Amino acid sequence: MELFDRSPPAPLADRMRPATLDGFVGQEQLLGEGRPLRRYIESGALSSSMLFWGPPGTGKTTLARICAGVVAAEFVAFSAVTAGVKEVRAIVAAARERLALNGKRTLLFVDEIHRFNKAQQDAFLPHVESGLLTLVGATTENPSFQVIPALLSRCAVLVLHPLLPPDLERILRRALEDGERGLGDHGLVLEDDVLARLAMFAGGDARKGLGALERVALASADRDPDEGPIGAEEAAGMLGADSLLYDRAGEEHYNVISAFIKSVRGSDVDAALYWMARMLEAGEDPMFVARRLVVLASEDVGNADPRALQIALAAKDAVHFLGLPEARFPLSQATIYLA
Repeated sequence: MELFDRSPPAPLADRMRPATLDGFVGQEQLLGEGRPLRRYIESGALSSSMLFWGPPGTGKTTLARICAGVVAAEFVAFSAVTAGVKEVRAIVAAARERLALNGKRTLLFVDEIHRFNKAQQDAFLPHVESGLLTLVGATTENPSFQVIPALLSRCAVLVLHPLLPPDLERILRRALEDGERGLGDHGLVLEDDVLARLAMFAGGDARKGLGALERVALASADRDPDEGPIGAEEAAGMLGADSLLYDRAGEEHYNVISAFIKSVRGSDVDAALYWMARMLEAGEDPMFVARRLVVLASEDVGNADPRALQIALAAKDAVHFLGLPEARFPLSQATIYLA
């Protein structure tokens, strides 16, 4: 044991990871009371391998750690970004020894599993097949395109969605009040709407939201408490420019447009406008949004209101004629009408 511990403190997002299913927030479609995955994990019979597919910050790593704890398995984690077949062989050898010595199983968590090439993914197959390893992979890309069929057939694919603002606000409030792992002893006092704004800022990503809250706490360390609670404008100044997560050529592109479409279909005007603005602010082609509105007007509204298609086509023409930034007005008008 060293006299002085020079290791840096873990980030707030890592410190606040829940250790049990009861502490896990969000993903009710998978972990709500009575849902199959929750019953499967709580049974302790975690013998099937799984792939968690979803955007960053939605709980893939946390859920894998909870799975390992529930079944009392040895949790071994590594990233496909930095590891290769050599590391896999070492893990397999250690898993065999562990099973022989004390009968303890190994849960292998592979982050960014889609980054492994075919030969590297092949290295898992015999050990997943024999049950020596229970594989839990995390990916932000569609496993159907990125994971080899032989491995995919041996894994259950579970989709994690971006966290909803109420879930994010709950996570942030928990971190703000927790004196042991969170910021409870920092004396950080925020105005009522700041956490809600941080939850929207996070865009479905708990790690991003907790990182933003931690930066606000650090930036306000020398702030005079007599100045009162931190307001939204002051918090925004501490955070700097908003960097939205968006990849026009990647999976996040489809996540955001899917959220936009579902919001319009669900008649949620505010949510639809949020996702539309997020796409435009992140650099999406406004004509792409206009085309989606035309499809929505015909496919989802249809003859229930024939004028919807006229408005969507008019918005498309206006976007083509105006360009950004003015194009956001006809796009918003059409979005509001369709929703």
